[in-house]
Amino acid sequence: MDTEHTPIHLVDIATSPNLPVRWKPQIKTTHVKGQQIKKKTRRRNQIGPHSEDHNNRNDVNSDDKELSSYQVANYLQCNPEFLDTFIMDVIQLEQLERWMIRKTQRSRKVTQPVSKNGRKTSLSRWKFCVHADKRQMLQDLIHSLQLRPTKMHVLWELASCICSAVNADGFRLYTTDATDTDGLHLCLSNSFIDENGDPKPLRIKSDAAIPNYVARTREPIRFSKGDEDTRFDRDVLDKSEMAHVMCQPIVYPDGSLVAVLELWRRDCGSSFYEEDEEIGCSYLVWGGIAIHYAHLNLVGLKQRKLNDFLLAVVKSIFQDMVSMDMLVSKVMNFAQRLVDADRASLFLVDSKSKELYATIFDIGCDEKTAKNGNENELNIAPKEIRFPLGTGIAGQVAMTGEILNIVDAYADTRFNRSIDQLTGYKTESILCMPIFIRGNIIGVVQMVNKRSGCFNQEDEEAFEMFAVYCGLALHHAKLYDKIRRSEQKYRVALEVLSYHNTCSEKEVEKCLEEGIPQNIPGIDSYDFSPFVIDDFQKAIYSVFMFKDLFGLSRFDKTSLIRFTLTVKKNYRRVPYHNWTHGFSVANTMYSIIKNCPHVFRPNECLALFIGSLCHDLDHRGKNNKFMLDTESPLAAIYSTSTMEHHHFNQTVTILQQEGHNIFSKLNSSEYKQVLSLIKHCILATDLALFFPNKDKLSKLVDNEQFSWTVAEHRMLIQTIAMTGADLSASAKPWAVQTETVKVIFAEFYDQGDEEKKAGRQPIAMMDREQPEQQAASQLGFLNGICIPCYTLLHRLIPETKPMLKMCNENLERWQNISHDNQKKAQQQQS
Repeated sequence: MDTEHTPIHLVDIATSPNLPVRWKPQIKTTHVKGQQIKKKTRRRNQIGPHSEDHNNRNDVNSDDKELSSYQVANYLQCNPEFLDTFIMDVIQLEQLERWMIRKTQRSRKVTQPVSKNGRKTSLSRWKFCVHADKRQMLQDLIHSLQLRPTKMHVLWELASCICSAVNADGFRLYTTDATDTDGLHLCLSNSFIDENGDPKPLRIKSDAAIPNYVARTREPIRFSKGDEDTRFDRDVLDKSEMAHVMCQPIVYPDGSLVAVLELWRRDCGSSFYEEDEEIGCSYLVWGGIAIHYAHLNLVGLKQRKLNDFLLAVVKSIFQDMVSMDMLVSKVMNFAQRLVDADRASLFLVDSKSKELYATIFDIGCDEKTAKNGNENELNIAPKEIRFPLGTGIAGQVAMTGEILNIVDAYADTRFNRSIDQLTGYKTESILCMPIFIRGNIIGVVQMVNKRSGCFNQEDEEAFEMFAVYCGLALHHAKLYDKIRRSEQKYRVALEVLSYHNTCSEKEVEKCLEEGIPQNIPGIDSYDFSPFVIDDFQKAIYSVFMFKDLFGLSRFDKTSLIRFTLTVKKNYRRVPYHNWTHGFSVANTMYSIIKNCPHVFRPNECLALFIGSLCHDLDHRGKNNKFMLDTESPLAAIYSTSTMEHHHFNQTVTILQQEGHNIFSKLNSSEYKQVLSLIKHCILATDLALFFPNKDKLSKLVDNEQFSWTVAEHRMLIQTIAMTGADLSASAKPWAVQTETVKVIFAEFYDQGDEEKKAGRQPIAMMDREQPEQQAASQLGFLNGICIPCYTLLHRLIPETKPMLKMCNENLERWQNISHDNQKKAQQQQS
């Protein structure tokens, strides 16, 4: 126990005015360890309820015997419950609080400068300041926080309370700035306030030695004119009206500095004492809580503001897609207000010329705009500004990708003054940040001249988040502009395509002059050869077949002719999947419908015939697998049934051209039904779909579950009919069959050549170096696909028996050829 300090505490207890009479001891003086202290005596019967224990432990047997400080201290140590009861019953709250503060202060300080007259405490104002004033201060701070919950306002109110509590003549409040750790900002007066109603900080001069020392050490200081202190000059206060100064740090719970409070008195006043320092600390403990929550509130408000800003950016991206310049201008204008900058600029990187350029420069709200309330109006410089990468602050950021926060632009050697010379604007502080897209710097955003002080860490964080969304906005706007340009290019290409891929009016007039034949012998036979007529006659015959099946009461004759001629023109000049093939498939479907009346319904017949005529429009002579392997744009659009989807879309494109819509007289319901059926029929020509369709239909037929009244069953028979028409070359007479096989393999070999160029080995039937594989491939094709298809079709539509019969005859011929080839191969080997 500290025996040097103990007597003082005991004297405080003994001389307390609130001590009951029966506890009043006899006061005498003596010397202990060279100090004059007071000794306490007490009659044994006046000690209290613990007197017997006291006598036993301390052997105090005489009523008049004096008690030493050691005995009292020993008694209190041995009887803590007595000390607790005494303090709780006798000592006033103000006295306890005073002890707590002094104890806290002594534990934090080893030494404490003593004023000239050696005075440390004065009890004159303790009760009023420490208890009553503090309660009123907290009430005022709570009310103040409700009105203006900002850190600066709470600091100012707290400083005013402490100034009044310690009876100071005035105070100065110095605040810190995260961007300038070496300096403080001085809040001069409440008359200097910003637009938020907060005291406006101004940078202090370098001679403010005492506040700067307190900011560095976090230690309170009391100083008067003429004091001897090696840390400061004797004349540190001579140039001011301050004669006595007390500086105290204001810190957050984590120890970081918030501000420094400097209290002062004139010559007519007394010096600051330890009691004044303790009063200030008492206020700061409670006031610090208010500052902390004011700071949290400020952070929350800024985060909410930032969230609102980001939401506005996203809305602008998806709602205001007018142009890239307009979108970026709106985003920049909002960002300029977010960090309270006077100007905002956006520089984009020109990777080709290695330059930065700006078409959106110096965005800000001028005074007229602000007065009129039209803050959305933008001041955009009409001229483009360009300068090399690495030049100026923006150029450095574009090269390094680092964020730059410049407090004094003209003091920075990297600053390019030529921009100010071009614009006539004075740059002071700068916050500059790069914009990344996919890891590459595509631009630089620059905020200029913060209106209240300099850009700080919070501005950097908010600005960094903005830069991400600005990059998103730029990328999105670029994509939008690119899509819009692509759309215009597409329209131009469509106009050119329509001109070159649409039949001429001369062809239409020629067809009208020749007229549609009244009768074409043998056209409804399954044996009809497409090779006996030219391409124009095929178009005439197609119109005849359409008229023969459906008549012209519901269709326009001129539109039908124009549609058919344009379909002819949109078949590419490839060896097999050309207009001849399209006509041949349509002719076979015509024969099925003609020879099997009442099997399909009218709209089904219409879809089957038009689907057959258009089923290979714009075919490139390559199969779906080749399109996928070569990553064709078509494969990127249609992942399954690639070419078949394209054929249907081409059909719709032709129907949409002026004067080509042969279904214009159909009602809306019929139009939708026919288009849906046409798509179903064209997609059915994908051989990958034939096998599951065949299996489903075969199972229904085998189990005698097939019904013509079930829509799903009718859809399945339509797919088999389309496959049968598409493969009808295998069911033609041998002369037509062999001619067709020649052009089929010519197309196969072309694809095989392309695969070899790409470094892939084609399958045998597509390798022109293996012509002997033709017969074997035809056998596999007929046995695996054609015969099963026509067999199933014949079971449901018996009138198609000639196709099955002719296919079997062709199969026998190919078997003979394959057998002969095998014999030749064996002879060559032997």
